[in-house]
Amino acid sequence: MAELLEIRWHGRGGQGAKTAAILLGEAVSASGKYIQAFPEYGPERMGAPVLAFNRISDEPIRLHCQVANPAIVVVLDSTLIGKADVTAGVPEDGLYIINTNLSPGEMRKQLGLTGGKVYTLDATEISMETIGRPIPNTPMMGALIRTSGLLTIDEFVANTRDRLEAKFRPDIVEKNIQAIERAYQEVQGEE
Repeated sequence: MAELLEIRWHGRGGQGAKTAAILLGEAVSASGKYIQAFPEYGPERMGAPVLAFNRISDEPIRLHCQVANPAIVVVLDSTLIGKADVTAGVPEDGLYIINTNLSPGEMRKQLGLTGGKVYTLDATEISMETIGRPIPNTPMMGALIRTSGLLTIDEFVANTRDRLEAKFRPDIVEKNIQAIERAYQEVQGEE
């Protein structure tokens, strides 16, 4: 049986969790892998908690259900911690990437984790300084690419640039690429 990588995105409406899952899926698909990228729909309003998911495999994916045991969890809004169980179903060696100004060690304590890997990044600050709006999805994708090794940063940036150019003005595309590249450099892991 092929190895299946599952990712769960936690965010709030308007932060781009769905878009991040789709952009990641498209970039990984372009590298020759099979993917699924989908949101969990609930009350679709700005600020409401939302989930999005990815599945990635070298073989066709036959599962068609919510991701229950993600190996990677990406938290776009740390205020969800304590309100949503971001650790639910994650194996002991899971990887967490959290948008916060706290250290990975502080987040480990807050989450009550003994295993796995914890990475942090102030993606909101990066998005404000590069894009001019508090939309942390593109910086968090840069952090995910760095910590997961799913793709090279060059592969991811090239594919994401192509996807964004179909929807946005060139200046908006460049600001998002800057956010991705900066986050790739600035994400922090535990020593």
